[in-house]
Amino acid sequence: MNETKIVAALLAWFGHNARDLPWRRTRDPYAIWVSEVMLQQTQVKTVLPYWERWMRALPNLAALAKAKPEKIHKLWEGLGYYTRVRNMQQAARVIIRNHEGKFPENFDDLLALPGIGRYTAGAICSIAFDQPKPILDGNVIRVLTRVFGISGNPRAKETNLRLWRLAETLVLQARPCSQFNQSLMELGALICTPREPRCVICPLAPHCAAFRQGQVQVLPNLGPRVRPTARRFIAFVAERNGRCFVRQRGAGMVNAHLWEFPNMEVKPDDVRVGKSAWRQLGIRPGKVEALCTIKHSITRYRITLEVFRVAATHETNRSLSRGRWIDRSRLGRLAFASAHKKILARIWASRPD
Repeated sequence: MNETKIVAALLAWFGHNARDLPWRRTRDPYAIWVSEVMLQQTQVKTVLPYWERWMRALPNLAALAKAKPEKIHKLWEGLGYYTRVRNMQQAARVIIRNHEGKFPENFDDLLALPGIGRYTAGAICSIAFDQPKPILDGNVIRVLTRVFGISGNPRAKETNLRLWRLAETLVLQARPCSQFNQSLMELGALICTPREPRCVICPLAPHCAAFRQGQVQVLPNLGPRVRPTARRFIAFVAERNGRCFVRQRGAGMVNAHLWEFPNMEVKPDDVRVGKSAWRQLGIRPGKVEALCTIKHSITRYRITLEVFRVAATHETNRSLSRGRWIDRSRLGRLAFASAHKKILARIWASRPD
């Protein structure tokens, strides 16, 4: 297969079809890094307002390094995978301390930073510094497996190594390197999509093995899907004198440092809502009423969160050690886990201040 023609076709297509994204208007490695981390597991349309708010609030490494944890979590609220933002702040502090505040240009220096793997280091080196470093994310994997007709599972070591080598072979032939890597990602996002790929207008169709062989729908071969697991949680909105009882998740937990309404996992047939409230909150419930049900997914889990409003009539010391009573008007200043942010929106909608 002629790699030179593939590179030329992609660059020509990208020159006419690239989306006008704000992080593409700069060569600032910090701005590009922020966009790449935000885009992990997240669509561009979702990231756009987050990136713009972030860059206004924390425009450089120094601002990120010294920001308070509650500020970075609030800016990240709703993006999920919150370890990413904590790693970003750790990395910023390492750069300030070990690199005199200058964003590293060397691939190995970037790879040594917290939260930066081979893909992110390659993306920063190529896009910000125009270095011929390969990248391999979901979009690129899809394009390469289809174009080169690679039937092995991309997660398997041998196939993954082959894909990295292909990506490197292509980027070494490209000028500019920054444009080429972005063109691979862009083609996967806009044309070579997981479902209903637009092969008839794809610039690589003449070179695509999967297109010629009718294998587009079966590549990439990611193996059998993991069956989702259903889980059920109950959450309680305890209210008293215009305040709500909330708690902050501890370090090392899922959604660490974020705020939430007290909740716990229950068996599918558990109907002891009042007793659950007592055990969980240490607050003797008065009236308990259903507020809403929220369904969401985290990796392979399909979660049903049933939310109840509780009028608190009595409090024990246990509750004071596990959370705080906060005025409803001030809750919006806290960074909540996504599902609990929906609870907060429901509270405001049902009983506006």
